[in-house]
Amino acid sequence: MTHNPIYVALDLPRLEAAEAVARKVKDHVGGLKLGLEFFCAHGHHGVHELAKLGLPIFLDLKLHDIPNTVAAAMQAIHVLQPSIVTIHAAGGRAMMEDAKAAAGEHTKVVGVTVLTSLDDDDLAAVGFSAKAEDQALRLADLAHSAGLDGIVCSGHEVGAIKRQWKDGFFVVPGLRLPDANLGDQKRIVTPRAARDAGASVLVIGRPIARAEDPAAAARAIEATL
Repeated sequence: MTHNPIYVALDLPRLEAAEAVARKVKDHVGGLKLGLEFFCAHGHHGVHELAKLGLPIFLDLKLHDIPNTVAAAMQAIHVLQPSIVTIHAAGGRAMMEDAKAAAGEHTKVVGVTVLTSLDDDDLAAVGFSAKAEDQALRLADLAHSAGLDGIVCSGHEVGAIKRQWKDGFFVVPGLRLPDANLGDQKRIVTPRAARDAGASVLVIGRPIARAEDPAAAARAIEATL
C-alpha cells in the first residue's frame, strides 16, 4: 500500500476539537501536523494526547534563533519523538547544522524556505531582492549543504528544487482544491500538482480540519492523488 502523503494540520484552539478531528480522519491521512498555535496552547501534553492515535507527528515549530538556543529547543522535544520538525532555513548554516545534530535519530529536520503566505512583493518589502522561487532555491541549497533532511516550500518551487536535490524530503503546505477559498495563502497549488512535482508530504489544514465532514474531505483529497 502506498504511503498516504497527507498530513492534516490541527491548529485548533481547543485540544478536544483537535482530538475529535484527528479521530475522524486518522484512517484517511498519513500523519498529524501540529503547529505553533497548537504547541503554545497545549504543549507537550497536547502532543502526547494526539500521539496516542498512532499516527506520525509533525511538529511545525519553525524554530529560528541563535544556534545554541535552537539546538536546546530540539533536545527539549526529544521525548515527543516527532517524525518531522521544522526550522527556518534563514537562520543560517550553523543554526541548521546544530539543529540537525541535536535532533532525535528518527526525526527529519526540514528547513522552511519562503512561507506560502508571502509573494514577491512581500519579500521586497522586507528587504529581499530575489523573487520567491529564487529565494526558495537559494535556501534549499543552503539547507542541503547544512545536512538537513529536506525543506518546506510551495508547490511552485518543489519541482525545481527536487531536480537539484533528488533524494530530499519535501514538505508542501498552502494546498487548495480548485475553486477553494484561499484564506491567507498566496502561492498555492492543488495537492495533485504538488505530489506530481515531487512533494513528499502534503500539509492540508482548513480544507479538512474545518470541513463539515473531515473524513469525507480527507478521502476526497486522497482520491485526487
